[in-house]
Amino acid sequence: MSDDDFMCDSEEEYDFDYESDDNSDGNPDLENQYYNAKQSKEDDPEEALAGFAKVIELEDPPADWGFKAHKQTMKLRFRRTEFEQMLDSYSKLLVYIKTAVARNYSEKSINNMMDLIATSHNVELFEKFFEMTMAALKEDRMELTNDRLWFKAHIKLGKMYLDVEDYSKLGKILRQLEQSCLNPDGTDDEKKGTQLFEIFSLKFPMLTAQKNTKELKKEYVRALKINSAIPHPLIMGIIRECGGKMHLAEEQWKEAYQDFFEAFKNYDESGSPRRISCLKMLVLANMLMKSTVDPFDAQESKPYKDNPEIQAMTQLVVAYQDHDIKQFEKILKTNRRILMDDPFVREYISDLLKNIRTEVLIQLIKPYTRIRIPFVSKKLNIPAAEVEVLLRMCILDGSVSGHIDQVGQLLVVNTADEVDVRYQAIDKWAGQLEILMKAVSTKLA
Repeated sequence: MSDDDFMCDSEEEYDFDYESDDNSDGNPDLENQYYNAKQSKEDDPEEALAGFAKVIELEDPPADWGFKAHKQTMKLRFRRTEFEQMLDSYSKLLVYIKTAVARNYSEKSINNMMDLIATSHNVELFEKFFEMTMAALKEDRMELTNDRLWFKAHIKLGKMYLDVEDYSKLGKILRQLEQSCLNPDGTDDEKKGTQLFEIFSLKFPMLTAQKNTKELKKEYVRALKINSAIPHPLIMGIIRECGGKMHLAEEQWKEAYQDFFEAFKNYDESGSPRRISCLKMLVLANMLMKSTVDPFDAQESKPYKDNPEIQAMTQLVVAYQDHDIKQFEKILKTNRRILMDDPFVREYISDLLKNIRTEVLIQLIKPYTRIRIPFVSKKLNIPAAEVEVLLRMCILDGSVSGHIDQVGQLLVVNTADEVDVRYQAIDKWAGQLEILMKAVSTKLA
């Protein structure tokens, strides 16, 4: 799954300058040197780098100003894509977390650096950063399975693997994360419900992409049983969207519609652009369940009815509910990019066409006792062979009573009298069978 599919698309300008005088060692010379270098960042990066290096050199023993100077150096190196030099600065900064700065402050700073590096979408770079961080935490005896920084780093790395569809490495990360959220007996630790939802927000998209519906269904039930946390709306949107896709795969249209609606509301609340794509799937499920209710009557979805990305779907709904096959196909052709660029929507367009063609077919043959298949083919604008397939399905599910004359290329519709005669014959046959069974039972007794 891509970053557009399952996480917020906006990339913040992360500026990890959570610095205050509370963390200062009170050295005015170092403070002046630091802020002078910081002011040069935009106009003269080289001068700024030299200034931060001077702060680090002058501070003895290493303390807050050196830590801040390393952070600013890393940020400049990152902006200039000088990744090796950035990692070198990071290795020196990690020395400070042992004794030079408070643990909470160092964790917060590392976490913000991690967010910054993640914006590069450079998996190899993030892996190096991750390995250096884990090594430092282990050396400093900070690496605990319930440690916030440990968990955050693994989640971020897992997200990188999800974005590049490296499910083998993602699976290993997920196993480590899940292990950290289990009780000794192997059950979910309800106190870590929030962390579990974060794990599911990576696991569900992976299972969806792999089309592993069986495992996804088991994990979906597991997720909905967790009542000890209120996850972020974006995370809940991901989980519900994957649930909707799972239900669609099982042709449970109503359940899919409900999940997509919940996903849409959560995406909308979180401000995620994913809400538009989810709304398309909501409309898709609405049509597949053959609902006559307009999905845009809901208060939450009504504001998006005139959205350019949604208008094509609203037009499809109208054509679908009117059984206007020509208009339906015209809308598909005219809005091919908007409708067919979404691989998930594209996958179910054939089901929608089958549904509307079936409805039109049933309405078309109602006045007739015999109707030529080539005539139906012309009306539906599909080959005669596809008409025969649709007719067989309708005969099998009982929506059409009749039989196909393949030689004459006809559908022969049974009249009401013929149906009554047939049922009478079946009843007579069933009665004779019952008499026979009783006779046999008597003889055996």
